[in-house]
Amino acid sequence: MPQLIEHIDAVARKLQRDVLYLEFMKAQRPRRADYRALDSRSRIVQWLDSEGIRWRECGQVASETVVRSYAGEIFIDVPFDETDDQYRKVQAFLEHPDGTMRFDDVRFYVVTLQVAMTNAHHDEPGFWDRWAGNF
Repeated sequence: MPQLIEHIDAVARKLQRDVLYLEFMKAQRPRRADYRALDSRSRIVQWLDSEGIRWRECGQVASETVVRSYAGEIFIDVPFDETDDQYRKVQAFLEHPDGTMRFDDVRFYVVTLQVAMTNAHHDEPGFWDRWAGNF
């Protein structure tokens, strides 16, 4: 069944804060592995659920020049705040103490509100319909 998945920058604008975001490199071009079969994604989702940490599927940062298929990206609904216990727990699960990733095919990002606001015009009523008409 079709799903409407928000771009991560739209999530940041809606929440009016920086947001945490995961990409799964094996599910992206050129590999295009089925994200549902990725061990790293399954383990991360299972851990988030077991810890009661909210997450949801999302798209990459929206682009007016590229259309991308969903590749398993995840928004983690925890504020980017190094003093926040939940953030520190997520960071410790995903990263080694030196900042390298525990999962070699996963990228852990912070999408800042400042970056997200560069696409604020995407929120104007009818923007994507007009864009699609000119694509």
